[in-house]
Amino acid sequence: MSRAAWYGTRIILRQVSPESIGIFDFVMELYAFCSGNWNVFVGQDSITEEELNAFLEYVATFLSNIGNYYGTGDQKFVPNIGLDCLKKLAAKSGLSKLVDTISGPMLSIPPFSLGYPSNAAQSAYYPGKICITADELTVVSQALEQRSIYPENTRIRKTTLEGTIIYKVLQASIEIDSDPDEFSLGDSKGVVRLVRGDHSKELKQICDSLEQALKYAANDTQRKFVSQYIESFRTGSLHAYRDSQRTWIADKTPRVENIFGFVEPYRDPSGIRSEFEGLVAISDLEETSILKKLVERSATFIRRLPWATGDPRENDGKGPFEKSLFEPPDFTSIHEQSPFLDLAEVDTFQNHKFPAYYWWVVLHELFGHGTGKMMVEESENKFNFDIKNPPIDPITGKPIASWYKPGQTWTGQFGDLATTVDECRAELVGAYLMDDKELLALIGFTDKSEVSADDLIYNLYLQLGIDGLRGLQNFNLENQKWGQAHSRAHFAMLKCLLNDGGGFLTIECNSAEQKLIVHVDRSRIISHGKPALGRMLLRLHIYRCTADAAGCRSYYEDLSSVDAVSLEWRKIVLAKNQSKWVFVQANTFIEGEEVILKEYEPGVEGVIQSWVERKV
Repeated sequence: MSRAAWYGTRIILRQVSPESIGIFDFVMELYAFCSGNWNVFVGQDSITEEELNAFLEYVATFLSNIGNYYGTGDQKFVPNIGLDCLKKLAAKSGLSKLVDTISGPMLSIPPFSLGYPSNAAQSAYYPGKICITADELTVVSQALEQRSIYPENTRIRKTTLEGTIIYKVLQASIEIDSDPDEFSLGDSKGVVRLVRGDHSKELKQICDSLEQALKYAANDTQRKFVSQYIESFRTGSLHAYRDSQRTWIADKTPRVENIFGFVEPYRDPSGIRSEFEGLVAISDLEETSILKKLVERSATFIRRLPWATGDPRENDGKGPFEKSLFEPPDFTSIHEQSPFLDLAEVDTFQNHKFPAYYWWVVLHELFGHGTGKMMVEESENKFNFDIKNPPIDPITGKPIASWYKPGQTWTGQFGDLATTVDECRAELVGAYLMDDKELLALIGFTDKSEVSADDLIYNLYLQLGIDGLRGLQNFNLENQKWGQAHSRAHFAMLKCLLNDGGGFLTIECNSAEQKLIVHVDRSRIISHGKPALGRMLLRLHIYRCTADAAGCRSYYEDLSSVDAVSLEWRKIVLAKNQSKWVFVQANTFIEGEEVILKEYEPGVEGVIQSWVERKV
């Protein structure tokens, strides 16, 4: 399974930028030439030690992000060396031809970030020399949706032939079509051609490894979903992939957990095409047992969310906008945050930060992504709600006026907003439940615990302020766009608390001293902070459940707009910005019947060696 995950590397590189695979190959070839002894490039008529260190830092950052755009924020980064240095490296190693193809895009800015193809941004989801517009993408996406062709594992290349515009929909699959299907958009808008075989070589490697993994599956459920992965990757069918997810979720508390496929659409400017990911992990039995308790008590806490009616006759008190059966999703990792705090609070904040952030993420994943019921017209005149007596919209107090029509999907209707709104809603659910004393006691936080329940709640609201400020570093001034779904969500939540929290949370700004400080009135968190989050959460939830994309766009775009005051904050955030983390990960190898875990030195050379030895 681990080998299958790593074989996805080149798919991700291809999805990030046209030059990323070339840069990756250049690094691998340089390592092969010097056998890991990078100092052979230093000397007379070559490069200096300072230039070598700058290049290796770039390489480690590139490998850690799997591409030349940061994984968080999607801004482009370039090496702190010039073209002359690259040419010297290439000349010494016989790679001049390769460097000629990558040096221009490797060293140049713009593009500044990922985004709709323009002078300021680029997207490898829409490759080719002819730029495709957002309006064209909407037309093509709607046509694909009408034919039940899902977008997650596709890219689109716009071309022309004898005056006719052809939109080549590149679908990820091992199988390659010799005679692709195509259809006309009508009204001289062009032709859509479905071309299977994108990432074919890499998907073949992934499936070969998954075939080997089948021998070690713990049960029939695991064998089934791995086989469904293989079927989806072989044919390109996302219907098969959805079947795999239905099977995967039935594999309760596995010792080895995994996620494979084209899953998260964060980096597609349209918000519907997804980056490949492969994750394999060994679950923590102690943590899993605590999470199981939350799942067992899930109905209790779901009834406390803003859309629950409390009427036991209506979906057991959970209301019409909630599923009758709770299906817990998987859990994801957490990351560090640096505070903008009064110095007197820093030490306490650091001591309480990990448990507060960890459990916020757990609640985000468990209840945020695990709750909610879409109002759907499944086929003509067949609804999953009573159309003659439709649910009452708690925002308007009137019967709902919109729902998902046959063939419509959440991502298709909400487009570029889908991912950030979905993440914002999940973040809000987690934060909203974090002051529930019964829930906190279940996971070990009471008035008498080392980190008390009240400490945890206070720390969480400080983090809401800090994360909102930090999110501004991922707002791109050049194209006035947000570069990261979570960052936009965090900023929108901060704006909500500032605008609707009655002053319980404030930001102290001193531009002269380049200082930003988050202040939270601990005594008014429950009376002012939580209700503000609840009102925002209810809106996003109902917009999502009722397919009200227009209402959601008006509300969310206003809330996440960056005004003059916020731009001043952004300057300070960028000035305080810390270096991006670079991670070195171990590899596993099979020697005979034994599995060998190999770890590497925590430094740039260790990062590079680990990637070389993965042989991807």
